[in-house]
Amino acid sequence: MNIKQSLWAVLVLGISSYTFAQDPVAQKYAGVITPKLAKKHLKILSSDKFEGRETGKAGGQKAADYIAGEFKKLGLTAPVNGSYFQDVPLVETAFEVNSFTANGTNLTIGKDFIFTGSGASKTITASDIVFAGYGITTDNYDDLKNSNIQGKVVMLINKGEPMTNGVSVISKTATPSDWTTSRSKRLQNIMSKGPALILAVSPDVSNSLKQYRPASGRLSLKKENTAPSTRPGSAAIVYITPETANLILKNSGKTFDGLKSSIDNSGAAQTQTLKSDINMNYGPSLKDVKSVNVLGYLEGSDLKNEVLVFSAHYDHIGLTTDGGKDKVNNGADDDGSGTTGVLEIARAYAKAKKEGKGPRRSILFLLVTGEEKGLLGSEWYSEHPVFPMANTVTDLNIDMIGRVGEEYKGSADSANYCYLIGSDKLSTDLHKISENANAVYTKMKIDYKYNDPKDPERIYYRSDHYNFAKHGVPIVFYFNGVHEDYHKPSDEFKKINFPLLTKRAQLVFFTGWDLANRDKRPVVDVKNDMPNSR
Repeated sequence: MNIKQSLWAVLVLGISSYTFAQDPVAQKYAGVITPKLAKKHLKILSSDKFEGRETGKAGGQKAADYIAGEFKKLGLTAPVNGSYFQDVPLVETAFEVNSFTANGTNLTIGKDFIFTGSGASKTITASDIVFAGYGITTDNYDDLKNSNIQGKVVMLINKGEPMTNGVSVISKTATPSDWTTSRSKRLQNIMSKGPALILAVSPDVSNSLKQYRPASGRLSLKKENTAPSTRPGSAAIVYITPETANLILKNSGKTFDGLKSSIDNSGAAQTQTLKSDINMNYGPSLKDVKSVNVLGYLEGSDLKNEVLVFSAHYDHIGLTTDGGKDKVNNGADDDGSGTTGVLEIARAYAKAKKEGKGPRRSILFLLVTGEEKGLLGSEWYSEHPVFPMANTVTDLNIDMIGRVGEEYKGSADSANYCYLIGSDKLSTDLHKISENANAVYTKMKIDYKYNDPKDPERIYYRSDHYNFAKHGVPIVFYFNGVHEDYHKPSDEFKKINFPLLTKRAQLVFFTGWDLANRDKRPVVDVKNDMPNSR
């Protein structure tokens, strides 16, 4: 039975055992979630003042402080030893060239070359280099035939292929082969032979140098093994112009154009060892970065030792470096909308408890950092939970609920749909509860497109619920689909559909209301059909 058939069977046959009449108490507190209050939160969170809420940056901390302030106003408990903040220790790894000289001339990154590398620190000293032509290996043309480049500094032509009178030596036609059309085939071919360093020459590097911006370091969780490892087949690549290539070739008596022309004119490989003094030192630099998850806790009554989690990520991608006028990636939808949803749901539950209608199970409102850097905040929480994962009954995760995705533009359902992912992956109970909440209250179109294990977008792995699911905690992920402003400065407050955001947040609320108050927690009774890893 396919997913659509199974879901229909649940609707027709399975929901009856879970169906309940509309609960006026649940409806009352769902009504606390309104477009007006959602606008208040999101206008602040997505403002330029927060500078795109990047993890480890000032704007991200401002967002965390705002959320903690709202939790305090709601009277939520600060559960981390009296704090709303759970420290998430991060390390930023930047790969840097400390020095690079060719024949005594100092070369500068961003001016003379562009560099990519990984692994541990390394110093390269060479008195010669191997010119390896186009770096091509085929039956009828082979730049590497009878050449051993292991441990050598290798220079190659990183564009095109040998053409004689307009005919490719490789394809034997006027149409270039995939050695030209593929962006990485020749580099992978050279890399597989174990060189120490690759000098990739192309006139296109000139334009890249004009647009050069220093790359940001990569953030990761700071664990015991933070030091990078050296992997085989991971030579660094130095991208250079023909002019820089000539500086490197100066002691050989050759020029780059001359070497290239000799191949093009003869149609034969011209691989050779040439004199050149190369000295290079590069490696990673590690810097500690501070960031926090923000936690607000509402204690339950008779089932208070069991915890329901509402989660979203408050971080976004920060400031843009593309030279445009709008510098701030505001992230109104991604995931200002989800953060707003959790704040509104928290307000509804806090009001219910204050009025004597609080939940039986405890609730954790969890706003995590570092999602855009690789689900880092939720990974840290799942490995260092404030409340045991064994006592965590479900995670309801919200990531982008404020817009109409590209597949629903112009659709009759554009104002009344939501993608749900993961509700049936671990628990048949949870899936029925989720379906029932929608059938009884919100009556939205629920789209399970991204719930398919074969879906190429792999959305299941791309938000914070994943770090609960991998520990066996049932999850539901709420999502509106991608749109034209995804990860752009144009993802702004003015484009949010607040009635739709509110209705989706109410769906999450109603699902949570059932989970927080039912007698038994959802049973984990399904073998997850998603692949095991991201």
